Amino acid sequence: MDYRDTVAHRIAQGLQRHGVTCLFGQSLPSMVHLAARELGLQQIAYRQENTGGYMADAYARLTGKVGVVTAQNGPAAALLVAPLMEALKVSVPVIALVQDVARDQTDRNAFQEIDHESMFRPCSKWVRRVTDARRIDDYLDMAFVAATSGRPGPAVLMLPADLLLEPAPPASHRAASLGHYPLDRALPGSADLDAAAALLAGAERPVVIAGGGVHLSGASAELARLQEAASLPVATTVMGKGSVDERHPLSLGVVSYFTGPNGGARYLKQMVTGADVVLLVGNRTNQNGTDSWKLYPEGAKFIHIDVAPEEVGRNYEAMRLIGDARLTLAALTERLETLDLGKRHAARADVEATIRQGQQQHVREVARLVESDAAPVRPERIMAEIDSRLQGDSVVVADASYSSIWIANYLKSRRAGMRFLTPRGLAGLGWGFPMALGARVAQPEGHIFCVVGDGGFAHAWAELETAVRMKLKVVLVVLNNGILGYQKHAENVKFGAFTDACEFAPVDHAALARATGAHGVRVEQPGELGAALDEALAADGVTLIDVVTDPDAFPPVSWYEVV
Repeated sequence: MDYRDTVAHRIAQGLQRHGVTCLFGQSLPSMVHLAARELGLQQIAYRQENTGGYMADAYARLTGKVGVVTAQNGPAAALLVAPLMEALKVSVPVIALVQDVARDQTDRNAFQEIDHESMFRPCSKWVRRVTDARRIDDYLDMAFVAATSGRPGPAVLMLPADLLLEPAPPASHRAASLGHYPLDRALPGSADLDAAAALLAGAERPVVIAGGGVHLSGASAELARLQEAASLPVATTVMGKGSVDERHPLSLGVVSYFTGPNGGARYLKQMVTGADVVLLVGNRTNQNGTDSWKLYPEGAKFIHIDVAPEEVGRNYEAMRLIGDARLTLAALTERLETLDLGKRHAARADVEATIRQGQQQHVREVARLVESDAAPVRPERIMAEIDSRLQGDSVVVADASYSSIWIANYLKSRRAGMRFLTPRGLAGLGWGFPMALGARVAQPEGHIFCVVGDGGFAHAWAELETAVRMKLKVVLVVLNNGILGYQKHAENVKFGAFTDACEFAPVDHAALARATGAHGVRVEQPGELGAALDEALAADGVTLIDVVTDPDAFPPVSWYEVV
């Protein structure tokens, strides 16, 4: 059979029309990858489908484009459930192209046949199985619209194996490029914007809490303009970290459930709990971000900007500004600039002083930790070494659990729009390193630092080979404390004992890296870390720095303090 002009070729052409330049995929669907290669679309070949999904997620977060991941039917497809659910929870546009059994084999117990549509429905915005080659362009466009419009999220297109090999249908009239997000930007009503501006202008103790939606909308510049123009203090969630310059005198840092001892915003908590007006931007008001819904003040008035109507008022009744964060923040600032902002500007010096004093108190509290020469190495010291090497175009990626808590509290955003990527939708382990590889594909220049615990990294060891083969340079720091830290500490606090899964046999992660052809360095003394980081930054490829870390180091989780 002539495979030069098939449905798979039409899919590849459609992907190119939508701005896709790479696919994260193993071999299947083979014909799609072969056709895509003819058009110059790069294949990033992961080792396991779930990590491929994490790569596509990070790629989408950094580029403003759709991340495309491919998989075979059956167990390979099942491994996409976790990354797609993460993308659904945090509104990241990912499209999964999944090969299915041939159409004449449906419901006959074909090899690896399962009910994919039922499996994918809870973890995607949209899922369809294409059965008619003449509709392939229609369905491809529908997948991209589903992924990029409204609240972005994942879409799944099931592609029967025999369909891909059919001759391509007549050329489609479709010419739109739909692979960027937000696809459609909308504004709230003028009266609602006027009311929100008036409320902020007249507030005594306002605060802005920015979530990941600011990054998804590309609204960091507009948020920074609002912060400066209206003299508003701005805090962020973990996913919103980097949406403002954290060195700005009106920036509080990350506020969430990190207000225990040594927390970065511990001494600024009262600026949230005592606020009379809270402006939420792209914020899900989820459990972690709100410290189990105890952090945000009960008596405050809330204004909530979000593209998802169902999120506004979910946990806090709010003035509803339903629309795109970038357009809405710009319109809100324009209205504020026409009002009397004397109250806001008059209060600015005191607000800045309060923030400065709280931050200085934190610095004094943690000085003994960030400067510690103890071995095993304190995580705070590790963060200080990384922070001193951050630049405005650096990207920091972390696994869930303790890794994301350390970077949220001890690394500083250098500019509005700096990116800190963390899997906070499901907060599952194993995301960090694959996400860093996807980030490198998205951003070929600049430093990419990845911080993972040894527990989480064990889920993704195999992708070291991917990094070497695909020449993806990442500075990978493994916090090797020999335990599942969050699990062990939480179990001890709650039950006075911990389960058998919490302690590991010793692992030399640097040796693992070298075995794959990557650079591997083991650090056992804090004085060795700076040189190891500098060598990693100067190296040609991926470098793993295995840091023997204090297993008794507790991050500033508020729950540990009150239980």
